[in-house]
Amino acid sequence: MTESILATDTRGGGDRPPPARFAYDRHTWKEIAHLLANLPVSLVGFTYVVTVLSTGAFLSLTAIGLPLLAGGLMGARLLGQLERGRARALLGVRVEEPSPLPFRGQSGFLSRLWMALRDPVGWRTVLYDFMRLPWGILTFTITLTSLFVLWPVLPFIARGLANADRAMVRGLLSPSDELERRIAELESDRGVVVDTAAADLRRIERDLHDGAQARLVNLAMGLGLAKEKLLEDPDTAASMVEEAHGEVKMALQELRDLARGIHPAVLTDRGLDAALSAVASRCTVPVKVTADLPMRPAAAIEGIAYFTVSELLQNVSKHSGARSASVDVWRSDNRLLIQVWDDGRGGASLDGGTGMAGLADRLGAVDGLFVIESPIGGPTTITAELPWRDRTEEPARG
Repeated sequence: MTESILATDTRGGGDRPPPARFAYDRHTWKEIAHLLANLPVSLVGFTYVVTVLSTGAFLSLTAIGLPLLAGGLMGARLLGQLERGRARALLGVRVEEPSPLPFRGQSGFLSRLWMALRDPVGWRTVLYDFMRLPWGILTFTITLTSLFVLWPVLPFIARGLANADRAMVRGLLSPSDELERRIAELESDRGVVVDTAAADLRRIERDLHDGAQARLVNLAMGLGLAKEKLLEDPDTAASMVEEAHGEVKMALQELRDLARGIHPAVLTDRGLDAALSAVASRCTVPVKVTADLPMRPAAAIEGIAYFTVSELLQNVSKHSGARSASVDVWRSDNRLLIQVWDDGRGGASLDGGTGMAGLADRLGAVDGLFVIESPIGGPTTITAELPWRDRTEEPARG
């Protein structure tokens, strides 16, 4: 009964074992096994790193020295993975695996070689294996001797030595915490930004080809026919010119809409409040806009905020069935917060096919957040956060 309680406590407490006691429980035996295995494992690790470092240093003046050292550091990563697995199984230390080296983003042998040579995970593992041999000899000797001489207090001795091992694993074999996670996030975000930019370019190309370009082609053909009819049938030519004039107006309107979709002039000239009011006026639902911003954010953040609200209000018009909506924008510390609310039918989600997932990806690419609260039956509240960056004055155009 006691043993089952201890096991439950261990699982609930993460990687912290229960307190040591005079009785030999399974945690004590695991720690003893880990300490006794320290000597053979440390012998293998020490031999490997000394061989790799000495050989790499000796051959560093030749063509194969640096590649050999880089390969040795990659092998050290594997040794670190095995040590993390051993600590996880015997000591209960749960250490996240470091991110793999991003070789896909590097072109050329030399850039990949340099990345492997300056790998902090590999060098920390080398340091770990280098300093483990004297520690492995010490822990093996103390643990083996205590099994025969100090066995009544061995659980306490094993706990102290195992805690030192836990500290070494966490200190040298764990990833670089925030830096490692940040690198992985930036790699993912870079792909999102590239895909989003490519999709936007395809959308602009499609809108130009199917809209204004087609109208201008028809306009050119109409004016050509009108020119031929000008002398022989002036009335027909005048009618064709009138139609061409209408085509010009439609083409200009489509170009204005396209330019507004790329970056609206009102956003550049008057800021987020005026631009969002213009977007709200085109919504099929009455929208109340409140913008409490003491100053304008950076142009890039302002643009992302504008297009986020624009997309959300389009969803309100097309899918919500709402009777009213509101947009609130304000600054809180170093964050720009946006909240779009409507009293529609609800049920909005990231996988609902209304572009929500794309908005979440765009905001995530700039360290933003996107939260949806939309129960079935409504109302829907969507909150977006963006990092606040102060606006820098753009140089005057000559």
